[in-house]
Parts: sequence; structure tokens; C-alpha cells
Amino acid sequence: MTSVLDSQLSKDFLIQTRALSKSYSGRKALNDVNLDLQKGRIIGLCGPNGSGKTTLIKILVGLLRDYDGEIKINDRHVGYESLPYISYLPDTTYFEKSMKGTQCIALFEDMYQDFDKAKMLELCKLLDVNPEDSFKIMSKGMQEKFQLALVLSRNALIYLLDEPIGGVDPASREKIMNTILSSYAKNSLLLISTHLISDIEPVLDEVIFLKNGSVELHEDCDTLRQREQKSVDAYFREVFR
Repeated sequence: MTSVLDSQLSKDFLIQTRALSKSYSGRKALNDVNLDLQKGRIIGLCGPNGSGKTTLIKILVGLLRDYDGEIKINDRHVGYESLPYISYLPDTTYFEKSMKGTQCIALFEDMYQDFDKAKMLELCKLLDVNPEDSFKIMSKGMQEKFQLALVLSRNALIYLLDEPIGGVDPASREKIMNTILSSYAKNSLLLISTHLISDIEPVLDEVIFLKNGSVELHEDCDTLRQREQKSVDAYFREVFR
């Protein structure tokens, strides 16, 4: 049986979903989500807590399998086939507290052929993180910056970043966004989940608004600003107030 996506797939789209839905105990976390996301774009996945952002990203990564609808990742089904293309930053710390940064780096070297250790060490310097430290003595912000550096040190086709600036102080956010902008592979797709739109708006090409699990808006940022005569952040506040 031919799927909807088989007939609509374009080589320029690294992520495509059709009628993607996910429920928890009868409550819709995602509702009929249709997306076509191109390579070479930085896209903001924006919405308040509980809007479905993390659920969507976990499905794209393959961490959640019980869903309805269709997904293609670089023309592959989600799972073993798609994993090599995705570099994923979760919204939580996932390393053991006793592990040193150097041990985490060695783990990524073993796991990912596209991991660049020299780039990782350079990013640690830029982000003021000491890879010799263990996670138990790093602050939450330092842990998040270290994990971000690991993710950006892969030469991936798709980067999925779930709240990359949510746990750091405002003074560090600009530095982190500049690091992201200068470090990811430019012909890839970068999807950033956040509710802090004002901090990431300057780097965005497109924005997706998720509201109660549904796509409220998916639009080019310049087009949106021109039409509404306001910033993406201001329009977000208007839609979700």
C-alpha cells in the first residue's frame, strides 16, 4: 500500500509528517500534525509548556513509537534507519553524575562516526566548560552547555534541540545561540524547541507554533513579520495570551 508521503516526498525535505497524532490516556498531545521541513533552514518549534513540542521531538527521534500517522526522516522510516541522520539534545541531563566530561566524549566517539572530537574541545572552550569536570560538580547550566557541545560536534543532517537555553542564565543565552549558529552543519536542518522566542528569533528562518498539540502556524519569519508588522515574539504573545 502506497503511503501519502511516498507520493509527496521531496529530496529537499529532511522531515515530513502527515496526520501525526499522539495521545496519553485519551488526551491528545499531538493532533493531526502535518509538516514539511527543508534542509538548510533554522526552524523554531514554539509553544507554551504542554503544547506538544517535546512529544513531537521524541517521536521524530524514535523514543516514542505508539503514534498515528506517517513520518519520513530523509526518506527513511523513523527508527534504526533514521538515527544516523539525527543529532538530538533532550531537555534533561542523561549522563550519570559520576561521569567526567572526557568519558562522555569518548562515548560519543564510539557511538557516532560523524563525531568531531577536536570541534568538541573547541566548543567547550567557547562555552567555558571544563571537560575534565564530572557532571556532579557541574551546574545545571554547565551540564546543558556540555551536552549541547556534544550534539553540535556531530556532522549531522538534522539537529533536534529541545529547550537548549531553558536552563541557562540570560547572560549566557546570546553566547549559546551564537555558538549554535556558528557550529551546526549549514546544509542541515536545525529544529529548536523553545518558549523563549525573543532569544532565538534573530537566527530563525521559519517558525512553527504548536497550540494544544496542533500546528497553529508554520511560516517564514520574514513573511510573518512583514504581514503582521511585529516581531515573531510579539505575535507569539498575541496568539498565546
